[in-house]
Amino acid sequence: MKKTKSSILIIYTGGTIGMKADPGDQTLKPFDFSQILEEVPELSKFACKIDSYTFDPLIDSSDVEPTMWQNLARVIRDRYDDYDGFLVLHGTDTMSYSASALSFMLDGLGKPVIFTGSQLPIGVPRTDGKENLISAVEIASAKTEEGKARVPEVCIFFGDKLLRGNRTTKVSAEQFDAFTSPNLPPLAEAGINIRYNEALIRRPDPSVPFSIDTRLDTRVSILKIHPGITPQVVKNILLGPETRAVIIETYGSGNAPTKPWFLDIVKEARAMGKVLVNVTQCPSGCVNMNLYATGKPLLEAGTVSGYDSTTESALAKLFHLLGGCPDNERVKELFDLDLKGEISK
Repeated sequence: MKKTKSSILIIYTGGTIGMKADPGDQTLKPFDFSQILEEVPELSKFACKIDSYTFDPLIDSSDVEPTMWQNLARVIRDRYDDYDGFLVLHGTDTMSYSASALSFMLDGLGKPVIFTGSQLPIGVPRTDGKENLISAVEIASAKTEEGKARVPEVCIFFGDKLLRGNRTTKVSAEQFDAFTSPNLPPLAEAGINIRYNEALIRRPDPSVPFSIDTRLDTRVSILKIHPGITPQVVKNILLGPETRAVIIETYGSGNAPTKPWFLDIVKEARAMGKVLVNVTQCPSGCVNMNLYATGKPLLEAGTVSGYDSTTESALAKLFHLLGGCPDNERVKELFDLDLKGEISK
């Protein structure tokens, strides 16, 4: 039977957007998303069926763990055939990590999975939650003339922009425009109309069926290079016995100290078979270890380029690759590939 309207599942994991003042004591408490049309009556104007699913217990953004990503992927898998799109309401602090992780865990995705949230609860004056929610629902339900999903990707909608999830980072704790995608333009922008950047939107291979891969190995550490960093700190992170991979946040285009002690530790980590990934600390730009003399030693020591990846995306990508592959050398080969639009090559 042909569907007459789109159907969207709103998945509330937790976060500010789902809060409203209790009429009794005025404290902020989660509201019942099964009554979403009462809270946001504007949604009833869409030719769209909207259902909801609420995590129990709700998860504060700061308490998000990889097990939550696995559960979220399973919720989408189990309901994939019943809905045309999915809207994930999530706290802002770790939204970029979660959106990045889901982009790698969902294979053959042909429907939108849109993350959104808010800086102010949906039940308070001047909330940004209603605008984010309304626009995200419109995008999640949008179809092409051929009846296919307009944006079949894992994305974040926030402020007035739709961003590829694995390209995002949170840049403000106070502004409504809280997220940016420093190395990739928005996939869509919402003004009077929603304007889609069709050339950037990734389309699924119709021969690949939808599936999820929830295998994750979280034995990854992050080393942020800074002036005055000590040998002991570098050793503790790079040579940790329980660590399979380390993301090294470097200066500029991938530059790091050239002191012998630093390079010796990097080489020792490489000899232990660890996966070392070079990601720039700069908000935008790309790692190029051949550009300066301070970057080339890392390349010669076997460090893998993170190109223009965000730290959030590099972490999620490593969790995913390590979870599915016991061979670290193979992980390095796969990390160098653009798997889900996370890097520019």
